[in-house]
Amino acid sequence: MWSGAGIVIANMIGAGVFLSAGFMAQDLDPQWILLAWVVGSIIALAGARAYGTLAQIVPRSGGEYRYLSDLLHPFAGYAAGWTSLLVGFAAPIALDALVAGAFLKILLPAVEPLAVAVALIVALTALHAARLTWSRRTQNVLVVVKLILILAFVFIGLSLGSMDWPQWQAPNRTGEFPLAPFMGSLFFIAFAFSGWNAAAYAAEEFRSPRDVSRAMLIGCAFVAVLYLILNWILVANLTPERATVVFTYETARITLGHLVMTDLLGARGAAVMSVLIIVAFISAMSAMILAGPRVYAAMAADGFLPRALRGREGMPPIGSVILQGVAALIIVFTHEVRTILLSIGAILTLFSALTCLSLIALWFRPRALPKPDTGSVIAAAIHFLAGVWMLYFGFRESATLLLWVAAGAGAAFVSYLLSRRRSA
Repeated sequence: MWSGAGIVIANMIGAGVFLSAGFMAQDLDPQWILLAWVVGSIIALAGARAYGTLAQIVPRSGGEYRYLSDLLHPFAGYAAGWTSLLVGFAAPIALDALVAGAFLKILLPAVEPLAVAVALIVALTALHAARLTWSRRTQNVLVVVKLILILAFVFIGLSLGSMDWPQWQAPNRTGEFPLAPFMGSLFFIAFAFSGWNAAAYAAEEFRSPRDVSRAMLIGCAFVAVLYLILNWILVANLTPERATVVFTYETARITLGHLVMTDLLGARGAAVMSVLIIVAFISAMSAMILAGPRVYAAMAADGFLPRALRGREGMPPIGSVILQGVAALIIVFTHEVRTILLSIGAILTLFSALTCLSLIALWFRPRALPKPDTGSVIAAAIHFLAGVWMLYFGFRESATLLLWVAAGAGAAFVSYLLSRRRSA
């Protein structure tokens, strides 16, 4: 269970939390930023509660792919599986690798970020394709190191930083409550919270299905509290003008955490922050490289991917691990941070909402499977309705986002029909 909670924490904590407030501060005042993180925490915890029940009803690996395939429709699961391969895991792995290399270059100017990115992807892919014991122990060590560094940042921020309520106002604020920017900010938060369901992808490797549920709830609750504290430190010590550094993040490689640590500890503080970010990225990469292939292995077992991607009992799904590593290497040049924060947040919101819908449908339409309890159905309804509301505002504000999701769904549908025909 604790290794599972570690996988959840490692998947969730990345650079997103040190970037999102900078985008949000241009449209939202401090109280609305903190409220948005509270709302995002509730949505994520409701999802974790619903997924925990699903993990006990369908105690198999694969996450959204497995739940949607078994409870809603095979195509919904297939689309979720392809999304996991191309968007949910491979793209963030590529991004994390590149940014880790860029931050290492800040500390060691002689290194080449692209070479570092390739080396990290290859090394972690090889490690997680080797043995489950090595994979688990490496992940646990990375989680512990990352938590120590994050908690050190929190201690410094709370002890040396400002504790007064911030007086600044967002430069682009509109009205008393800016509803549209508030809803749009939830996509940034959804990206920062992505990974709360990571334990579900490897459910069959837990001792008990109940441990999957506990791991998701413990990991998600811990990160939710941590995110609220981190965002308090950021809004209390920075202004919107200084926070605009996130818009030049691709070239400057500076997070809001760097600004705070530089203010409080000087250049050495910024260097320590770079180390924290590097470890956070490597830990997140490791967790995604561990979790993602379990989805592709489940798809292969069902005939939607080549059988070579299936895993053997007691061994990692080696073919799937390698496939994901290759996909991450291919797209390592193709990402821009703000686009990833919005697009991946929207896609993950869509499929997690559909997964919660499948639990609600099971409650109204019981089958041979156990009927879910009322509490988990209420949690699923909260997560589903919040996801629909977020997507409505996201699609209304960005036609490109709607077209991107529609194109992905269309491509998945064509591929699904071809796979069904090949299986037949």
